[in-house]
Amino acid sequence: MSKKLLAGICLSSCLSLFVLGISAGIPAQVSAHGKAHKQVEVQLFGEVLQGGMVVGKTSANNTVKLDEQELQLSPQGEFVFGFGRDDSKEYRLQVISPGGEVKEQLLTPAKREYKIQRIEGIKKSIMQPNPEAVARSKKDNAQIAKARKTASELTSFAGGFIAPIQGTITGVYGSQRVFNGVPKRPHFGLDYAGDVGDPVKAPAAGKVLLYVPDMFYSGGTMIIDHGQGITSTFLHLSDAYVKAGDEVKQGQVVAAVGKSGRATGPHLDWRINWFNVRLDPALALKVRPL
Repeated sequence: MSKKLLAGICLSSCLSLFVLGISAGIPAQVSAHGKAHKQVEVQLFGEVLQGGMVVGKTSANNTVKLDEQELQLSPQGEFVFGFGRDDSKEYRLQVISPGGEVKEQLLTPAKREYKIQRIEGIKKSIMQPNPEAVARSKKDNAQIAKARKTASELTSFAGGFIAPIQGTITGVYGSQRVFNGVPKRPHFGLDYAGDVGDPVKAPAAGKVLLYVPDMFYSGGTMIIDHGQGITSTFLHLSDAYVKAGDEVKQGQVVAAVGKSGRATGPHLDWRINWFNVRLDPALALKVRPL
């Protein structure tokens, strides 16, 4: 039986184990002399699902690769990665010991169905923003993209996430609107209903990377770094109580709900990224703390 097939069999039997955080993987490899090497231990927490965030733990002396990308590893052996909204690629996760022993797993994020809303009769001015608005939004997006490239050594992501506000959820990750037959960008966050001024709490500890009070589309925009490429972004804020460079604790009030930018009413739009990969905050809330 091929190595790839063996890993594939293990994956199908271990998906539930990933969610529960139980050690999973193929057996220890066998050397040319028939002697088994020491087992490479690794634990994974989260869902192998489109939009899912997976937090892992292994020996800090090991090397962890997702395909050819070497993942950051904390001094405690914590690492993280995730899958995009429409990701259906098969990934090869490898954990390699200093002695060369390898534990390997093939991971393919399960597909999801998303809510699609079709709306006709949208004004041309909304469908085609003026050039000044486009130029401004490009500048805003460049600031956001730069912040999301941060690869700090923080490990707050491993402590779990809490909801930043207790409002009713009015918008979900992955949903998409089709205006006048033209598909618009999918929604990549969780929308919470609220009133202007309602407190917004840090879903996990971290460091504030960015706060801009007046971005064109997203209005008051804040980004908090949780480590190894995991960031939270808050949109449409009316105020901020911290600034770029400040360290924050989980549950600390950092901002206020607003209706700034291109918002139809007061609400909080909370997003989570792994670098440029847009994750589902609802799934991040389910990942148990290490």
